[in-house]
Amino acid sequence: MKPYVLGIDIGGTNTVFGIVDARGNVIASSSIKTAKHPKIEDYVEELYTEVMRLIEANDATDKVGGIGVGAPNGNYYTGRIEYAPNLIWEGVIPLQKMLQDRFNLPVAITNDANAAAMGEMTYGAARGMKDFIMITLGTGVGSGIVANGQMVYGHDGLAGELGHMIVKRNNGRLCGCGRAGCLEAYCSATGVARTAREFLEIRQEPSLLRNIPIESITSKDVYDAAIQGDKLAKDVFDYTGTILGEAFADMMVFSSPQAFIIFGGLAKSGDLLLKPLKEAMDKNMLNCFKGKAKVLLSELKEADAAVLGASALAWEAKMIEN
Repeated sequence: MKPYVLGIDIGGTNTVFGIVDARGNVIASSSIKTAKHPKIEDYVEELYTEVMRLIEANDATDKVGGIGVGAPNGNYYTGRIEYAPNLIWEGVIPLQKMLQDRFNLPVAITNDANAAAMGEMTYGAARGMKDFIMITLGTGVGSGIVANGQMVYGHDGLAGELGHMIVKRNNGRLCGCGRAGCLEAYCSATGVARTAREFLEIRQEPSLLRNIPIESITSKDVYDAAIQGDKLAKDVFDYTGTILGEAFADMMVFSSPQAFIIFGGLAKSGDLLLKPLKEAMDKNMLNCFKGKAKVLLSELKEADAAVLGASALAWEAKMIEN
């Protein structure tokens, strides 16, 4: 059995890839710009060139047994990226076949949040768990659902888009998916910044955030103000955490997870987010589920998490192939 797999995480800006051993050690990693090539064929060619350079530099030639890919709208069943809104290539892309043909290795593909869940189950906070929900809080809100020890893919490979649960039915914010009121529009890093802008416009109180041009405010600015005691900024986190906690209580009823595991930039907010989240979750929980689900932070190092998640999928691809 070959000792390594390759994990590839395709983001809208960067594609990160790394060589990973069976213990979850990232031997080496590198990256390329995702949007550099308007043609997917040219992107695959650059990816191949840079991956082979990394493999050769780390004495891993002929030692990689499979490739796992996490990508926006990556479909585990079809091996395709399907209508990803934040990638420059439109429509349906048969990425699994393209990579298998170029690398001559088994390839598995899934969406980026499912890959994160597999990484957490293999290497992180969900080790030993058979039922949990992974929530990634970044530019958007992603999710991966594990039930009975298996990823939930649904009949078409696209299940688990919990970031697009509608949490505000009336006059909800427009979401990047084209619908209104989605969880992502409120509880992503982008959503936090939107909430801060709304609060600044409708409230008259002083705030450190008023020193920043309103359209330039980021979730990091809101966090920095909140830890300095700024009331408006703290209220933004209360609002965000409450919505997320209410959503967790709703998610609880369909798969009864042992834990919700949070990953991404907003997870670093600590109790600013977690305190209102847990309060709202407990307040809105169906009685038979009260006290049963933990809220945990990811144990994966952020720099390695994307590659580790994709690599966990690659081990599965190797086993299927073997």
